[in-house]
Amino acid sequence: MKRSEINHAIVASGVFFRQNKWALPPQPKWDVTDFGLGNFKKYGLILINLAEEAEYCEKLMYAAKGQTTPAHTHKKKKEDIICRTGELVIHLWKQNPADIESNGTFEMKVNGEYQTIKSGAVLHLQAGERITIEPGIWHEFYPATDECIIGEVSTANDDLNDNFFSNPDIGRYAEIEEDEAPIVKLLSDK
Repeated sequence: MKRSEINHAIVASGVFFRQNKWALPPQPKWDVTDFGLGNFKKYGLILINLAEEAEYCEKLMYAAKGQTTPAHTHKKKKEDIICRTGELVIHLWKQNPADIESNGTFEMKVNGEYQTIKSGAVLHLQAGERITIEPGIWHEFYPATDECIIGEVSTANDDLNDNFFSNPDIGRYAEIEEDEAPIVKLLSDK
């Protein structure tokens, strides 16, 4: 990604946060990623770490229509994904969707109530709705609306060692081409 693209994404998401009355903390910790795929408009996500504790973490995320967070799972992390503004589409699989035909079912909390989910199911979350993703469940998400604010509350987060993507070409952080000065320091910046 070009630094100018990152800067533009931070400004655009900041405008949407303000329009929707989401105040960011002082000196937020930004993460802007194209998942190493070089196409932020198709595979992109903006994340802001709100809490980073040994036992739990909280993130606020932003995505625009057309941006997908690719299929992935966690071996340790349990997380609630919450649609805060807009509509969020989530695909769920029991196994890696690249390795095996999607079949079987699993139990998952949707809005605090257990439901039986068929592997490969697509859920649509409206603002305020949430799902609880247990370790080992594969998931991919994207906004159905033009823009979406997404919340995450989870057990301790380890982005470098506990993100397992279905596509082996994916990297957690973007390679950055420095074509202009950064407007904020990213988590991935040295």
